[in-house]
Amino acid sequence: MWRYGVSVLKPNNLYFHCKRNYFSFSKSNLKKTPINKSSNFLTIMTTITESDVGILCSISNLPGFRGILKQRYSDFIVNEVDNEGNVVHLTSLDAPPETQAFEEGETKTSDQLNKSYASEIEKFRSLACETDVDSLEALINQITSGSEEDISPIVLSPDSDKSHRTAMHNFFKENLRFLVTDTVDGPDSSSKCIRVRLNSGNNNRGGNYKKRKRGDKPYDSRGSSHWPEHLGKFLRFHLFKENKDTQEALGLIGKMLGIQTRSFGFAGTKDKRSVSTQRVTVFKQQASRLAALNERLIGIKVGDFCYVKDDLLLGQLLGNRFTITLRGVVADSEDTIKASAESLGRHGFINYFGLQRFGSGSIPTHHIGATLLRGEWKAAASIILDPREGDILIYI
Repeated sequence: MWRYGVSVLKPNNLYFHCKRNYFSFSKSNLKKTPINKSSNFLTIMTTITESDVGILCSISNLPGFRGILKQRYSDFIVNEVDNEGNVVHLTSLDAPPETQAFEEGETKTSDQLNKSYASEIEKFRSLACETDVDSLEALINQITSGSEEDISPIVLSPDSDKSHRTAMHNFFKENLRFLVTDTVDGPDSSSKCIRVRLNSGNNNRGGNYKKRKRGDKPYDSRGSSHWPEHLGKFLRFHLFKENKDTQEALGLIGKMLGIQTRSFGFAGTKDKRSVSTQRVTVFKQQASRLAALNERLIGIKVGDFCYVKDDLLLGQLLGNRFTITLRGVVADSEDTIKASAESLGRHGFINYFGLQRFGSGSIPTHHIGATLLRGEWKAAASIILDPREGDILIYI
């Protein structure tokens, strides 16, 4: 077994090495794909070598050696490298002391519910019709009275003027922060309506408002929690995962939190068959909620929480650091392995396209590509769509 660590940086910082090969591709490589058809099944030879795909020469004079890569998922360890050059590790599963900040936010909202809103109603009267004023006043009275009945949202009159709707949304944000608004379709295609409801927060889903019926438009979650003003709106954390790709891991976390996967931001996806650690951001979620998931998650851990102003976007990283274990190593001698490792450390190696780029399914992808380059469209479609050995055919 041989283990080595290497940092792989983004283009312009990219260096690799060891006994690696150049990739070449020319028209002479576009040989006819070896296809055999028997009993309506498609059979293609899938055992390919580097020379079959145009990898013809090495960049090193070292004899090199062979080994098995990723025999186990734990043989491939990936740690993201952020834009400042810091290697990302999971060091703590604990949430920061945030309780007081969120309790203060809830206290402010509670204080808002115990005051008179006569002046706010008068301000609203300058923006809305009398019917909408009456509806809002009734909603506020129901909320402030402490009624235990379901508090249903109200829908204001249709409005086709977008700038006026924006002014209405801003009114609620500035004056009635215990209420939240979103926009729903109006009675005709040219109009929209503003819906107003009690801001119940993320942690009180079964609260005082009526549950949404199946088929209704979901509520817009922006600004729906009592978020402290001094905290960044995005929670950033380190995601540690084993044998799962990034989307799968975030899908599981999102399901447990009751949010969609698209709520998360990350700088890049990591290999499924690996042990990887990377940064992730999520909009307006408390660290304590995510930290509590660690007891239920399998093969996934989250930690190193902090609040930031901006979410992560694809490409916002310097690169990745790989720690690779090779098994079943075959070499002329141990000295050959040591020489290759030393050369790797000194020179790195070029960005390399190996056999992993030519597919792992029953049909090597370069066979399909060569057929397409020859303009044999029907043959290419047949290679992709025809039944293959091992397929289970269902006749309808």
